[in-house]
Amino acid sequence: MHKKILSGVWAALALSAGCIFLSCASEQPDVISSGVFIGDQDVGGMTVEEAEAYVKGEVKALEDSVITIQMGEDQVSATWKDLGLKWKNTDLIDEVSQIGTTGNIVRRYKEQKDLQNQSSRYEIEYTMDEAAEEALVESCREFNSEPVEGTAYMGEDGALHVEGGTDGLTLDYDATLAALKQQIETYTAGDVVLDATVERVSPVVTAEMLSRMTDVLGSATTDYSASSAGRAQNVQNGTSKINGTLLLPGESFSVTNAVAPFSAENGYELAPSYESGQVVDSYGGGICQVSTTLYNAVLKAELQVDARSNHTMLVNYVEPSKDAAIAEGLMDFVFTNSLENPIFISGSAYYGTLNFTIFGVETRPANRSIEFISETTSQTDPATNVKLVAKTDQKVGYFYQAQSPHQGLTAVLWKNIYYDGVLSDTIQVNSSNYLASPAIYEVGVVTDNQALSSALYTAIGQNNLQQVQTLMANGVQTETQATEATEAQQQTDPPQQQTDTPAQPLPEQTAPDPSAGVQNYVDGVDGEVLVG
Repeated sequence: MHKKILSGVWAALALSAGCIFLSCASEQPDVISSGVFIGDQDVGGMTVEEAEAYVKGEVKALEDSVITIQMGEDQVSATWKDLGLKWKNTDLIDEVSQIGTTGNIVRRYKEQKDLQNQSSRYEIEYTMDEAAEEALVESCREFNSEPVEGTAYMGEDGALHVEGGTDGLTLDYDATLAALKQQIETYTAGDVVLDATVERVSPVVTAEMLSRMTDVLGSATTDYSASSAGRAQNVQNGTSKINGTLLLPGESFSVTNAVAPFSAENGYELAPSYESGQVVDSYGGGICQVSTTLYNAVLKAELQVDARSNHTMLVNYVEPSKDAAIAEGLMDFVFTNSLENPIFISGSAYYGTLNFTIFGVETRPANRSIEFISETTSQTDPATNVKLVAKTDQKVGYFYQAQSPHQGLTAVLWKNIYYDGVLSDTIQVNSSNYLASPAIYEVGVVTDNQALSSALYTAIGQNNLQQVQTLMANGVQTETQATEATEAQQQTDPPQQQTDTPAQPLPEQTAPDPSAGVQNYVDGVDGEVLVG
């Protein structure tokens, strides 16, 4: 009897719970039990349709999300849908909707009680197309690149600009694919950028290295405004071949290698130059002014000078010992970037002004300064230095000064170093020996008077300017003419000791203004040239 009573009690309780459950179910039909989560979303209380709409929304958001693989400055992108994303457990909504809502009363009751104590979490499961993932990573191989050396140039704004200097990149396919798969496994909606794993090869000259070359280490300017058109073209052409030169630490620069050959094909024109002490037209006349101007900028930048030669004769665009002559195959101006940072050489030649400026990283103390002093140690008087040249295509009477005399001179260049304006040290930079050059006169010798022609050739051979002028003024007297002239002179003049009185020489032809001369020639014996 006691057992029957207990059984009846349990039945009554179950019936009561079932009534309560059925009562609740009848109040909220077809909804997911409270405490059920899909991902981080509580779907309890949602209808099946609402829960399904939520999941489809999550899948759609993930499908539309973009994965970008960045490799250097390049990138590739794909949506998750492009990578084959699909919703795998499509029965998820049916599964969660049955929790606490299906089965017998006891089961349903138990499941509801369990959810009250601990929520139940479910995840949306996906599948991906592995081949599509691999293809996306594989497409990054087209971005493999070699390192690009940095270059610098002077912009129209007068500032130094930098290009290149970028690393070479090689895709690490396996590592990048692994990183992509790891990102995919999170299944998180939202665009994401993934850096490709690469092997880098840095250039020797980097953009960062060049970007620091903002200091003027040395600058020099000379004037070529009095040059002939051909010489001006040569100065401008030679300057353009040096402009933009970048020298790394330890690199050397040869001016001759940079500007030669001196030919029309290389942009040069004929301009006066010296050859064996005479004026001739040659290609490249004036190029030494380019090397000289650069030499002075190099001195101010205190770079290492490896080779420098003075001109055979003085030039007038710099002081003695501040010049640097070049002659293809004979002499060169060579220097080395002895600094710890790169240097950039900017050169310009416009409207008669030639300039070179050397940019780099200034490391010298701010309170330190330098100056260069040219000292003349000896000189000669060129006034009596004459050379006569017979012109076989000009008649007697033609007399032309083709070249003014040049002074012989020796000089030394000194560098003074100051700290806070106080002289600290004096260093000899170089020494120079400039040869004297004669005044050259062209003398016409074409005549039917053989005696006069012979006398002129003799005087020219002896460099006897006075005799040439006398012959040009008086000609050559015959023996009878000389006797008659002597007798007549003796009859009219009182007896006295006779002396020879030379005829007055013809006035010298005025030489052109030296400032209009042409200087600096490729044969290495150039100097101020005065031509008609």
